[in-house]
Amino acid sequence: MSLTFVTGGARSGKSAHALRLALAAGAPVAMIATAEARDAEMRERIDAHRRERPASWRTVEEPHDLAAALRGLEAGEYAVIDCLSLWVSNLLERESGAAVEGLASEAAVLAAAHAGGCVAVSSEVGMGIVPGNALARSYRDVLGRVNAIWAEAADDALLAISGRVLRLERV
Repeated sequence: MSLTFVTGGARSGKSAHALRLALAAGAPVAMIATAEARDAEMRERIDAHRRERPASWRTVEEPHDLAAALRGLEAGEYAVIDCLSLWVSNLLERESGAAVEGLASEAAVLAAAHAGGCVAVSSEVGMGIVPGNALARSYRDVLGRVNAIWAEAADDALLAISGRVLRLERV
């Protein structure tokens, strides 16, 4: 199998496309969820995502140690990582940007090597205006580099826009 990287803006269809890829794989699926339910609104988002996927899929909730979650996959499982943008946010609360990028490189190599195949979802944050505060600029910059790391490791990189996907060429 292979690694597919899907990026896009909020509500662009990136997670829905990842679910379609997982269903089409015809294999058992492990959903690696990086979100943490820190408030009622986020709990509802997490619950909505759970309702969107088959109950037979195994869920691995891992907000920090993505490499460990990937190492714990069964060889024949197709992995869905949703999403790298929340994972980066979680890590930046306790790690430097350089450390996050190192962890991203490690996890991307593991995902690309996973025998069962993998799709990773992440938000595209570099197409808007420059954020007005240092924390938001740092997050945008680190996530942009993490996205580039994952896109480079992937066999296929896609950009989701308005429920459609575009294949991204290597430069």
